[in-house]
Amino acid sequence: MFVRNAWYVIAWSEEITREPMKRTVLGQDVVLYRKEDGTPVALADRCAHRAYPLSAGRVIGDNIQCGYHGFEYDCEGVCVRVPAQDRIPARALVQKFPLVESHRWVWIWLGDADKAAATPVPDTHWMTDTDWDRVTHTRLFRCNANLLHDNLLDLTHEAFIHTSSIGDDAVYTNGVTVEVDGNVISVDRFMPNCHPSPLFEKATGIVPPCDRWHTTEFQAPSVHIIHAGVVEPGGRREDGYRLEVLNAITPQTEDTSWYFYAFCRNFAVGDEKINDLLRENLGGVLTEDDDALALQQHGIANRPATLPDVLIAQDAGVAKARRVMARLLAEESASTVDAEPQR
Repeated sequence: MFVRNAWYVIAWSEEITREPMKRTVLGQDVVLYRKEDGTPVALADRCAHRAYPLSAGRVIGDNIQCGYHGFEYDCEGVCVRVPAQDRIPARALVQKFPLVESHRWVWIWLGDADKAAATPVPDTHWMTDTDWDRVTHTRLFRCNANLLHDNLLDLTHEAFIHTSSIGDDAVYTNGVTVEVDGNVISVDRFMPNCHPSPLFEKATGIVPPCDRWHTTEFQAPSVHIIHAGVVEPGGRREDGYRLEVLNAITPQTEDTSWYFYAFCRNFAVGDEKINDLLRENLGGVLTEDDDALALQQHGIANRPATLPDVLIAQDAGVAKARRVMARLLAEESASTVDAEPQR
């Protein structure tokens, strides 16, 4: 169901404190907390004694204590104290997960831990770059993560779901160019000599007509970076009003998904009125997406198995991304089988 050998965002940096915090990702309950030096820790949220959640316990120094019978674990997941006896059972262990904290996001690796160190987390430097400003959101979506991937790779829905904010006819009347490079799928749409979207016109004051673009870069299996913007007709993209829209999609369960969102811009930096405008309107965009995808999730769950999706030319990125995701899952499945001891 899930590609595990990959980095997934599990929390914003500011969410993780000295108080234990529970978050479920890829079907795994995880407890998060910070050591005394500020380093974040992620352990399986289950005491080895009787499966009581460690997130219901407390942090002592760099350790976490189970709130049921006091078993205490260090930040490697090794039990270091059992209050009821001196001997500590050898099997009193909980799994530790690799973490990387980068540009306000904390990333977790739930697959083969040996592979984590050799895999960099995606570049999201716009979230801390002083030449850029940003508004952020976190949502728990009522749908499978794959529906979110499809949604971000086929932005023609903007013209119908987000009519008052980021969508208009220019989105679907212009085609896309799709490229695949390893596990990265890029879907580029150029919209020349058109009107800016309603929200962008409010935020920039740009006078139509303009050239618009958005390029969804899906770094499978978890992150979409949408490079977007507007510029005067015939102008260069790098000279326009530019956006870097960061979308980190982390499955919670088979049917629910965490959505970590940052809308970064290179204009009106420090303008709190623009921040408020964008925060409110983009929050509405996410709500519209959640409502639409929850309905789609229901429709898929209740349709006959003999009725697959009917894809069109605008779905080229969706189709290629599905093949990449299927390959990643197949590769992990094959490596797991190869690693099993022969009987």
